[in-house]
Amino acid sequence: MRLINVFRSFLAIVILCVSAISVSAAEIKNPENTLFLDLKYGRVIIEMMPRTAPKHVARIKELVRQGFYDGVKFHRVIDGFMAQTGDPTGTGRGGSGKKIRAEFSNIPHERGIVSMARSNSPNSADSQFFIVLDNSFYLDGKYTVWGKVLEGMEFVDQIRKGYGSGGVVRNPDIIETMRVAADVK
Repeated sequence: MRLINVFRSFLAIVILCVSAISVSAAEIKNPENTLFLDLKYGRVIIEMMPRTAPKHVARIKELVRQGFYDGVKFHRVIDGFMAQTGDPTGTGRGGSGKKIRAEFSNIPHERGIVSMARSNSPNSADSQFFIVLDNSFYLDGKYTVWGKVLEGMEFVDQIRKGYGSGGVVRNPDIIETMRVAADVK
């Protein structure tokens, strides 16, 4: 009998936890500017910043709605720094073919910030982006910040890490799906 009561208590806690997760996703303040990035580990909820980087947010939403990011690899992941994705070739050299002018801001590159990857040219961002794993303030003012992880950093932390200083990943994790919250029924 006592074991049954312990099991019931445990089950109640599990149900409360699952309910809390569902409620947080359902109570998104601005669904048009929120992304659901689904990994095999769980859902990452990203708040986009259209006031800070309007052109980048518009392009990211356009690509998301085309399904561009679905199945794309996290090709470069450096432990304690960042996880980079957005290249459909998985090599770090590809993109969508449309460059976006830089929209630098004073938002610091702290853990959970989502920022555009680019080449040496400030106006070369395309479709690749990275999620900051640990504070990287030396990037401030040099890369366009367009979002912030609201929930799910524990899932980002589980993304398979790369090797060496370049962070190239063998057998990389992928974005299973990426959706604008407003489009999810």
